[in-house]
Amino acid sequence: MAAPPPGIPRSFRQLSRPQRKAFFAAWLGYLLDGFDFILITLVLTEIADDFDLSLTKAATLVSAAFVSRWLGGLVLGAIGDRFGRKPAMILAILAFSLGSALCGFAWGYWSLFVFRAIVGIGMAGEYGSSATYVMESWPKSMRNRATGFLLSAYPIGTVLAALAYEVIVPLGGWRWLFYAGIVPIALTLYLRRALPEAAEWQAEVGGRTDVTTSSVLFSARRRLPNAALAVVLSAALGFIFTRTAGGATPLLIALAVVCLLAFAVQLAGRLWPVMLAIMITVFCAFLYSWPIQSLLPTYLKSDLGYDTGQVSTALTWAGLGYAAGSCLAGVLGDKLGTRRTYVLGLFVSLAFVFPVFALPAGDANNVVLLWVLLFAMQFTSQGISGLLPKYIGDHFPTRLRAAGLGFSYNVGALGGAVAPLAGAAIAEEIGSLGTALAILAGSLTVVVALIIGFGVPARIGRALGSDSDAPAFLTGEGKITSGR
Repeated sequence: MAAPPPGIPRSFRQLSRPQRKAFFAAWLGYLLDGFDFILITLVLTEIADDFDLSLTKAATLVSAAFVSRWLGGLVLGAIGDRFGRKPAMILAILAFSLGSALCGFAWGYWSLFVFRAIVGIGMAGEYGSSATYVMESWPKSMRNRATGFLLSAYPIGTVLAALAYEVIVPLGGWRWLFYAGIVPIALTLYLRRALPEAAEWQAEVGGRTDVTTSSVLFSARRRLPNAALAVVLSAALGFIFTRTAGGATPLLIALAVVCLLAFAVQLAGRLWPVMLAIMITVFCAFLYSWPIQSLLPTYLKSDLGYDTGQVSTALTWAGLGYAAGSCLAGVLGDKLGTRRTYVLGLFVSLAFVFPVFALPAGDANNVVLLWVLLFAMQFTSQGISGLLPKYIGDHFPTRLRAAGLGFSYNVGALGGAVAPLAGAAIAEEIGSLGTALAILAGSLTVVVALIIGFGVPARIGRALGSDSDAPAFLTGEGKITSGR
C-alpha cells in the first residue's frame, strides 16, 4: 500500500482536534447504542414473570428492535443525506434513548414491543449516521480504522449493561435498568452540539436538494405511496416476529420481501440486484454471529452447567475480544485492503468456533480455557465486522451513503431476528445447542467470506452495465442515477 502524501494523517494522534472530537462523540453514541440495545436480553426472565409471559413469547421482544431497523436506516439515513450527518446522529440517539426510557414505563407485552421498536429505529440510524460521519471526517487512507475503532464501542456498551444489571436490578427491579439508558444522553448531545459537519458531506452535498435519497423517497409523487408501503411492511414484519400470523406467515414473508425490494428499486433503479446482494451478505453475517450472541448464555448455563458469575465473566471476555478485534481489523484493513482483511479474519475465526463448542460439560478446569477461546473467537469473527460499514459504504457516493448504508445493513440485520430461531430449531433437531451454534457459525462464516472475497455485489453491478466496482447508480456516472 502506498504511503500517504506528506501532511496526510497516518495515525489517530496525527488527526486534528476536530477529527478526534468527532470520533469520540460518535464512539460514545455507539457505546450508548450497544448499552440500550442489549438491555432486553438481560431481563427477559423478569419481564416474563412480571407480565405473565412464556419465555418463548418474551423472547420475541428481542426481535422487536430488528423489525423496525429497516425504517430507521432508511428514514434517518435519508435525513443524513439531505440535512447532514450530525442532525441524523442526534435524532438517532434521541430515538433509542427515548425508546429505552419508555420501556421502563411499559404496562404490557404490546407496549413494550412498540417501545423496543423505537429503540430499533434509533439504533439503525445511529449505525448509518455515525459510521458515515466518522468516515467522511477522516482521511480516506484511515477509513477502515475509523469504522473499526467506532464499532469497538458497541461491545463495551454491552459489557457496561451487564455490569449495570448486576447492580441495578437486584436493588430497584428491571424497570430501573431501562431508566438508566437515558442518563448519559445529556453528555452525548452536549458533545454533538459543538461538532462540525462531516467535511466530505459538506463539500460534495452541502445544501443541495436534488441529488439525495431524500429527493428520491420523499418527492411529491412518492411521499404518500411510500408511507403506505412503510405501514404495510411494518405490519407484516410485526405479525411475523410476534408469531401472531398463524398460517398467513409465508404470505406475509413474501409481502415483506416485495415491499423491501420496492424501496431498493427506488434507491437503486435497475441495479437493485447490487443492493440486494449487499443485504444478503449482511443477512448471512447476522446468521453466523447472532445465534452465538443471543444463545451463548443459554448454552453456557444449560449445556455446560456454569453458574451466573461464570457466565457473566465469560460474556465479558467475549465482549472485550469483540472490541479489540474491531480495532485491529481497522488497522489491518487500511494496510491490506478491506476485502482481503475481512476474508482473512473470517477464515481465521473458524479455528476457534468449533473448540468453543467442544468443551465438555461440568469441568471447572475448562473455565479459563473457555474465556480464552471466547475472546479469540469474538476477536476474529465479530471483530472483523468492524470493517462492514466501510465495505458497504464503498458502494455508495456521499450523497446516497447514509441511507444506502443504513437501509442495506438494517434490512440484512433481519437475520438477527431469524438467527436465534434457526439456532433453536437446529438444536431441537440434532439434540445439541452447542453443535447447532457451531454448524450455523461455521457454515455461514464460509458463505460470507466467499461473497466478500469474490466481490459478488460489484460483479453483479458490472454484469448489469457498470464498469467499475461501484455501480453507476452509486457513483453518479453514466445514465443511471439515484434510481429515478
